[in-house]
Amino acid sequence: MSLKEAVLGLPLLRDLSSAQQLNVLTSLTSAGLVLVSYVVYSSITSSKSDTIRKLGGFPVFTAWTFFTKRYDFIRSNFKDSDPHFKFKVLHHDVVAFRGEDARKAFFDTKSLDFIEGYKILMGAAPSLKDIQVEESTQGDVSWFNKQIAILLNKNRLTDALPFLLNDINNRMVSWGKTARIDPFKNIYDLVFQMTVRMASCDELAKDVSAISELQSLYWTLEKSATPTALLLPWFPSPAKKRKEAATKELFMKLYGYVEARRHAKVPSSDAIDVLLSQGMDTPNIVQFTLSVIFAGVINTGINSCWAIVFLASHPEWKAKVKAEINAIIEKHTNTLSTEPLHKRLAAIPISVWDDELPVLELVIRETLRLSISGTALRRNVVEELTIANGRVNKGDFVAYSLADVHMNPEIYDQPDKFDPSRFETGREEDKKGTFSFLGWGAGRHPCTGMKIAKLEIKVIMAMMLAGYDFDIVDKNGSPLKELPQPDRNDIHQARPLGEPCFLQVERIMD
Repeated sequence: MSLKEAVLGLPLLRDLSSAQQLNVLTSLTSAGLVLVSYVVYSSITSSKSDTIRKLGGFPVFTAWTFFTKRYDFIRSNFKDSDPHFKFKVLHHDVVAFRGEDARKAFFDTKSLDFIEGYKILMGAAPSLKDIQVEESTQGDVSWFNKQIAILLNKNRLTDALPFLLNDINNRMVSWGKTARIDPFKNIYDLVFQMTVRMASCDELAKDVSAISELQSLYWTLEKSATPTALLLPWFPSPAKKRKEAATKELFMKLYGYVEARRHAKVPSSDAIDVLLSQGMDTPNIVQFTLSVIFAGVINTGINSCWAIVFLASHPEWKAKVKAEINAIIEKHTNTLSTEPLHKRLAAIPISVWDDELPVLELVIRETLRLSISGTALRRNVVEELTIANGRVNKGDFVAYSLADVHMNPEIYDQPDKFDPSRFETGREEDKKGTFSFLGWGAGRHPCTGMKIAKLEIKVIMAMMLAGYDFDIVDKNGSPLKELPQPDRNDIHQARPLGEPCFLQVERIMD
């Protein structure tokens, strides 16, 4: 295959006219041609023998499915009992591993860098570098985690709880007394709303229109992470241009809110004011806020949606969690109060949300196991190392599919089945091996935002279970013929496979 044939074979270019294809070819810079040529050359040559099997073919085509159907790509390319395989992304080697030994090394090895792992292989996250704005804290994990710890401490969560519940209630009121809602839109909206509240300021959090605009821009970024944009970063694709435009608009919107808070006469306890009090400049605050929103929305959004869907599909567990929610309302609020539900829930101490909902904890854990089956990424930044008898060179990327453990029948009985009891004392399937549950991270990288993520999921569940009757239905309002299963190739939303599902909801408590 010639270089011209290879380039014109890309899905981006197949449907273009001959004249348009000619324009694309003539617009390719010499640097771009050199890069493609180098990738082709490096894919068929090697200066060292290697114990890791390499995927063949033209690298761009081989890696294409890694970006479009990652779950299928990882699963289908493991052969027999091989613990690893290798493929190219641009001029980089990516090594995929499976098995307990590899999992332990992946999450415990210091030289496998978290931030570096996602820079090239996950292109949806907003970065100010895309719009030529410099900021100094990007990539500093310890700094990021320190700020998260400050913003999400117990006192701040206690202060924020009434606002979070008020935000949720306002959104739910807009559904009406009865409605048929799309959980992967309406529940996602609740998570986005709460994440913005915790990461920015009251002026933005109470502006529903502004939040809708931010949400639209975030989905533009998510859709811009196309294989073309990631595999051909020098190519001026429409997706690349949309990402730059969306990042610029996000920056300008948040820049305005930060500057408004900087010049406010009365300081607040909102996140932006906390960051300002540390002397941070506006670009750094904007980048931090964008990063928190992006990180906070994806997984918590997926988990909140699926927790509701799973409960709606399993009435026995729905009844158990509903009883548990009603119990803490009766125990920790004034049962004679005429206040609305969201205000009564706001009076419940954070410690109760943390410690007195064990059944809901099981449901959340099982939801994470079933819905979080993406691929964790790292980059070896120090020196050559060996994992599962395979060599990982300095600069190599490393990939580990969470489904290797979460959907492993040797660890989890009937792994496709929703069964929260698998985590109960005496059964505890998640303790059968090292790092057998990865829903909240593991090893050197536990989830920094676990507390707020759990709280957000729990308050959504409380408002839904105490405030509504709901059933899972199809688009016509009829019962579903099959229980929904997550699309494991859908990295950012994990929507159900097949026909969409809906919730038929009826408000029973204001």
